[in-house]
Amino acid sequence: MRSLRRYSVEAETHVRELTGLGTHLPVLEGDVVDRPDWVRGAAHGLAELTDAALSNAHGVQREGLDLLGGISTRGAGVQAGIVLAYLGGKVLGQYDPFGPTASGQPGRLLLVAPNIVAAHQALEVPGEDFRMWVCLHESTHRLQFTAVPWLRDHFAASLGTLLSEMEGTTSDLLGRLPAVVREVRSGRGGDSSPGVLGVIELLQTPRQRAALDRIIAISTLLEGHADHVMDAVGPRVVPSVATIRQRFTERRKGGGLLDRILRSLLGVDAKIHQYAQGAAFTRHVVDQVGMEGFNAVWAAPDHLPTRAEITAPATWLRRVHG
Repeated sequence: MRSLRRYSVEAETHVRELTGLGTHLPVLEGDVVDRPDWVRGAAHGLAELTDAALSNAHGVQREGLDLLGGISTRGAGVQAGIVLAYLGGKVLGQYDPFGPTASGQPGRLLLVAPNIVAAHQALEVPGEDFRMWVCLHESTHRLQFTAVPWLRDHFAASLGTLLSEMEGTTSDLLGRLPAVVREVRSGRGGDSSPGVLGVIELLQTPRQRAALDRIIAISTLLEGHADHVMDAVGPRVVPSVATIRQRFTERRKGGGLLDRILRSLLGVDAKIHQYAQGAAFTRHVVDQVGMEGFNAVWAAPDHLPTRAEITAPATWLRRVHG
C-alpha cells in the first residue's frame, strides 16, 4: 500500500521531533510486505542475528556448543517455523536491524499490509489513523538502532554472552528438570503458567539467567519506549489515538482458548508484559527529567537500565542522573 510507505516517512519525522533522535539521518520508506514475505524476512533476520551472536560468543565451551548444535539440528528449525507461522498472521510491523536492505546495508522496516488491514477492521477504528499509529511504533524502533550506532552490535554481543555462558551437558540440563517441574506446579517460579520464557529461566544457571536478564532488559526498554512514543506523538497526528490504544490493548489480551494457549507457549504473553513495563519506565523517567534526560539511556551500554531498574525507574535515575 502506497499510503503505508508515505506514513512510514511521516511517522519517523514526527518521532524525531519528539525524541530528538536521528535528526541528521536520511528518512527512508518502509517496505510493505505480505505474510509470506514477512516470514522470509524474519527468518533471514533471525539467522543473521544468530550468526552475529555466535561470532561474539568467544568463551563457549565445546560441550555447550555441542548441546546448542544438537538442539538446532533436531528441533530449533521446527520450533522457529511454528513461531514464525503463528506470528505471520499477527505481526503488524517490525524493524529488523539484522535484515538486508536494497543497498546491502543491515536494517529493514517491514509493514505487513494484510495484518494491518485486518486489525483496523477488527478494531473498527479509522484506517488512516491506525496505519499512522503502527508506523509511529515501528519508526521508533528504526531510530533506536539507526540513531544509536552501538545498539545493534551490543544486542548481538549480549546474546553472544548468553551463549558463552551455556555450560554443562544434556544430562546436566535434564537433571534440573524435576526441580523445575516442582517449581512450576507449586507456583514458586512466579507464575502457575510461566510459558516458555519462565521455564527457560528456571532451567538456567545463575550466570545464564544474568545474561538473559540483560537481553530482556534491552528488549523491554525498546518495546516500552516505542509504545510511549507512539502514544505521545499520537494526539497531534492520530485523532483517534485514545480509542485505538484502548481497543488494541484489549486485543492483545484477547483470542480464543487455542490462541491463548499458543501465546503462552510461544512467550507472546511475556512480550506483551514487556510493553507495559517498558512504557511505564519510559513514562516515569520522561516525567522526571524530560525526553532529553531519558535519552541518557542511549549514551552508552552501561546507561541502559537493568531488568530490576525497569520496574524501579527511580533506581536508574539515581544511578545515571545522580
